[in-house]
Amino acid sequence: MTATAAGGRQPMAEVRAGALPLTGPESLDPLMERIGEARYVLLGEASHGTAEYYRWRAVLTRRLIEERGFSFVAVEGDWPDCQAVHDSVTAGPGAPGDPVEALEGFDRWPTWMWANTDVAGFSRWLRRHNVALPPDRRVGFFGLDVYSLWESLHAVLDYLDEHAPQDVDHALEAYRCFEPYADDPQSYALATELVPAGCEREVLSLLVRLRRDAEQAARRDDSLARFAARQNAEVLAGAERYYRAMVRGGPESWNIRDHHMADTLDRLMEYHGPHAKAVVWEHNTHIGDARATDMAGAGMVNVGQLVRERHGDDGVVLVGFGSYEGTVIASDRWGGRPRAMEVPPARPGSLEELMHRALPEGAALFVFPVAAGDRWLREQRDHRAIGVVYRPRHERWGNYVATVLGERYDAFCFLDRTSALTPLPTGPADTREEETWPTGV
Repeated sequence: MTATAAGGRQPMAEVRAGALPLTGPESLDPLMERIGEARYVLLGEASHGTAEYYRWRAVLTRRLIEERGFSFVAVEGDWPDCQAVHDSVTAGPGAPGDPVEALEGFDRWPTWMWANTDVAGFSRWLRRHNVALPPDRRVGFFGLDVYSLWESLHAVLDYLDEHAPQDVDHALEAYRCFEPYADDPQSYALATELVPAGCEREVLSLLVRLRRDAEQAARRDDSLARFAARQNAEVLAGAERYYRAMVRGGPESWNIRDHHMADTLDRLMEYHGPHAKAVVWEHNTHIGDARATDMAGAGMVNVGQLVRERHGDDGVVLVGFGSYEGTVIASDRWGGRPRAMEVPPARPGSLEELMHRALPEGAALFVFPVAAGDRWLREQRDHRAIGVVYRPRHERWGNYVATVLGERYDAFCFLDRTSALTPLPTGPADTREEETWPTGV
């Protein structure tokens, strides 16, 4: 519990003075004004299983695409799966006409993060929006995450077999190195305790070749297929580093993952050109600046911090989300069956409990700095963070990140009571990945 919470100060009048109504798309006008010409807008969520967070992100993202010409949406998802969605929403050759077909193909646990009815609705809207535009102006949908080691390896092999057969042998070296672990990253991670280098040499050799190929090709064409092959090789390198670090524990694997996501975002911006604009959908723990939380004291960085540090001059707006109580889709163990769980009232002294007491209307938008009384924004308070693994009984001592709200975000959406999202039917979940640290976020 933070010192502020322990002291029991509840500046409810200050909260009420800064609260703006959050009622519909038009109520986001103050946030749109704050965004202005910013090229990076990062939208968070306090859980991976809450419908309202997805819905409000979609509402704001639609306005950014329609009114400000944003170029693509990048999410906390795997590159190969999200590329299938991208191909559908941009009406790519041979892609399904309904993006839901691509979403239903997601088979790595937790599938519900993106294979759910709210993402289905947004992706269908995005396809309708795109088909009215020329191909070079269509808005993309991409995955930033690092987990798809095996899928990305197969994607690289397929690409090289068709486009660069002279480099297939290098890809096969990486494949043969990973093959003994039977697509089981935990086994690979454990093996690196005995052989610390693991498959690093083979992966880096392949990556160097694909990077060189991409640089040479950039002078001749800007094929998404070529870019995707290079990106899949970057996933291989990032995932290999992630799994080697994972067995050592501590924040290193987290930092490798968030650096990978920030680097992927940079590559996407470069690919889309000097005037590109990006919307990012990730958990609050990734998009809220880690320097304003107790994550910094643990040696952790995150995407929000890195984007601010790298691109502050281009305009960066970080938007957090939170709620007081409700329901959520999650599991009580990694790889377990997801179900709707009750989210109990927020911990006394937390940001969510303060807003609940101050705002009887139950929903509000804050755009920082607020017009009056911002002391509460400079104080450290507990801020709830629910991962794909959630145990409500741990609320007393876990599931919170100590946060200075006005420094962690540029705006915040509070929704008093929220509800679980609805997963789509998907293929059998692959549960062989290790739990992300901390707590599956």
